[in-house]
Amino acid sequence: MTRSRDTTVAAPVSTLRPVQAAAVLSVLVLFWQFLSAGRMLVGEDALGGHGAGAVALHVTTGLLLAATVLHGRRTRVWWPAALAAAVFVLTFVQAWLGSHDGVAVHVPLALVVTGGAVWLTAWSFRAP
Repeated sequence: MTRSRDTTVAAPVSTLRPVQAAAVLSVLVLFWQFLSAGRMLVGEDALGGHGAGAVALHVTTGLLLAATVLHGRRTRVWWPAALAAAVFVLTFVQAWLGSHDGVAVHVPLALVVTGGAVWLTAWSFRAP
């Protein structure tokens, strides 16, 4: 008797751990971004730290995208990779808006990016 395992039901830990790590790093960088943005709103000079955080966010969300793609190749569950791709692309839109006086769109879009990253983080720790 042969037993088979449905890979869409039981996610392999070997591909889920990198997703979890990249997702947590992304959320931590977003936390830094909110802190540095708040400092700028009260008049402190935190633009350099906020810019460095933007670069770190590009890196961590890029890692998250790569990890979700590898996970998708193993499990055939592709929506996390699609969401990670959207978050990754939106970080570049965010950077452009932030450097071109588009703060009226930059701030609400930051919430969209955060929502996507938090959603992926929650899913990665909840996945079977």
